[in-house]
Amino acid sequence: MRVNAGQETEPFDANVRTVRNDARHRYELFASDELAVVIAFKDRPGHTELLHTEAQPGFEGRGLAKVLARYALDDVVAAGKRIIPHCSYVLRFIEKHQDLYTQYTDFPQEV
Repeated sequence: MRVNAGQETEPFDANVRTVRNDARHRYELFASDELAVVIAFKDRPGHTELLHTEAQPGFEGRGLAKVLARYALDDVVAAGKRIIPHCSYVLRFIEKHQDLYTQYTDFPQEV
């Protein structure tokens, strides 16, 4: 008997690749070489604005956006820049992981 058999979801695809695409101003997550999730950003002197997170059709609900959010946030911090989360998804992610990102974040007036 399977535990949580009534809660069927797509399995997490461990074959993922994350990249920062400066030409398109977005972070990208590929699952099996197919674009699955993007986070649009504006890179500014001293900070990076994270604007919008979008899972492509068929990739919603797999936890992939969390993987890309962590990658993007870690990239901004590693670059020595401040995070400005205009995207509500990224804002919620930061709120859930305050110990990791709050000290590097400047919260905008409106999200």
